[in-house]
Amino acid sequence: MAHLSRRAILAAPLLLPLAAQAQTAYPSRPVRVIVPYPAGGGTDTWGRLAVEGMQPELGGTMIIDNRGGGNGIIGTEAAAKAEPDGHQLLFTITSHIQVPVVMRRFTYEPVKDFAPIGRLSYTALAFCVGPKVPAEVTTMQQFVEWAKGKDLSLGNYAAGSHGHAFAVLLAREAKLKAVNIAYRGESPMLQDMLGGSIDGGFHSMAAAGAMVRDGKIRALSVAGSRERIVSLPNAPTMIELGYSDYFGFTGFSGLFAPAKTPQPIVDKLAAAFQVAANKPLVKERLVGMDTVPAYLPPAEFKAEIERSLKQWTEIVEALDLRMDG
Repeated sequence: MAHLSRRAILAAPLLLPLAAQAQTAYPSRPVRVIVPYPAGGGTDTWGRLAVEGMQPELGGTMIIDNRGGGNGIIGTEAAAKAEPDGHQLLFTITSHIQVPVVMRRFTYEPVKDFAPIGRLSYTALAFCVGPKVPAEVTTMQQFVEWAKGKDLSLGNYAAGSHGHAFAVLLAREAKLKAVNIAYRGESPMLQDMLGGSIDGGFHSMAAAGAMVRDGKIRALSVAGSRERIVSLPNAPTMIELGYSDYFGFTGFSGLFAPAKTPQPIVDKLAAAFQVAANKPLVKERLVGMDTVPAYLPPAEFKAEIERSLKQWTEIVEALDLRMDG
């Protein structure tokens, strides 16, 4: 038997109690959940819904911390560098793996720097137009005909995101001239669309649904899904309209902890998130905002992230969508 020092022998019994305490003592202070986009957008809405469902299960206060900017990179990078003690988390969407690939800026590693807690949902995006587009334009076909020869301005909620890539694809496949304008999130993008500053863009119904229902903006088609959005039965998918299969790429929304967070804490967070994601009221509210409830536990969520990263990298390379950060 190897010789052990007296100090090592005395310290050894403390190891098990400390490991056990990691779960029972957590959380010891409010848990901040970083959402890397401004309040009012789809990511913020889903994040708040998850937090509301988790808080009673976790047994502590949870606070949403909106840190928009840098196409989601600023908030995500802050979460990656946070102390891995479970008191600072990240709720984000597919741009988590998309933006670094398109912008060629890996200031964080989408897989290695985070411990997945769970996937909440996924959602399709509706191509919406505002008052800058004539009221008689009510279908995607009519929009393309109207847009031919014009200098279009299409917004997106983050450079390198679904919304950005789909706008580039639309312009390319429909042979339109369009400038893409990146915003700090969906909320400011919607305000500019309502104000007539941009022609249109791809939106989640979580953010744009109320404006569509009120007739302030019009939803003409659906991307990010092979199925129509339930509340928009007359808006065909881009694939139905004959556009490329790339428009079927599906994303995710979910919760992450920094890598190296102790496993007992990850397990406690995952258990609380699972209960929250499967609460009937949470599912009902997700469906009410045209979001598909799609809970995945940590291991399966990680596999989904890795698959999405690989697929997105292939799409970006095939379409030459890379750009300077």
